[in-house]
Amino acid sequence: MIKAENIQKSFGSLQVLKGVDLHIKPNEIVTITGASGAGKTTMLQILGTLDRADVGEVTIDGIVVGKMSHDKLSEFRNSTIGFVFQFHQLLPEFTALENTMLPYLIKTGNFDKAKAEATQILAYLNLADRLHHKPNELSGGEKQRVAVARALINKPKVIFADEPSGSLDSKNKKELHQLLFKIRADFSTTILIVTHDKELTQIADRTLEMADGRFV
Repeated sequence: MIKAENIQKSFGSLQVLKGVDLHIKPNEIVTITGASGAGKTTMLQILGTLDRADVGEVTIDGIVVGKMSHDKLSEFRNSTIGFVFQFHQLLPEFTALENTMLPYLIKTGNFDKAKAEATQILAYLNLADRLHHKPNELSGGEKQRVAVARALINKPKVIFADEPSGSLDSKNKKELHQLLFKIRADFSTTILIVTHDKELTQIADRTLEMADGRFV
């Protein structure tokens, strides 16, 4: 599902990624760990098409993403990839329903269908009674589940998550980890997670450790 070959990335004179290779099978849940500055987030952003490598090639679901135009890449990202970040990144002026609708609206332009899909996915995540609450009216765990709903609404083949449980308490952290495995089972989603959480690395299918811009 995900293949990266010889990924290199520098910022000025600092080489952050030093020829990284990575193969991830369909429906795998893989975690990437490592010290701060090891290159984990940079690698995740390149795999997620949010940034481009200086050298190397990324293939997702058989598509070489580096050869796509900007517009085609945006369409591909919206339909094939979902993102979950540590600090939910919800728009504060929008409700949970509206935040969740956005990727579907961008993809189809169909407001009524987007509303129906968002309502369904929020109910799946046990947020049916929070549809019209704005982020400042939600708990930390609820906000992160809305972020997961937004990532899931277009039924992506891949979800990339950057420290998704990093800002949660232990109860919400455990619930989010269980939710990721439920999503994998229900939607056949491949999930790649950058994390420092040892509990999550222990239950993932595989854990890869990064140090000094390479897997070790």
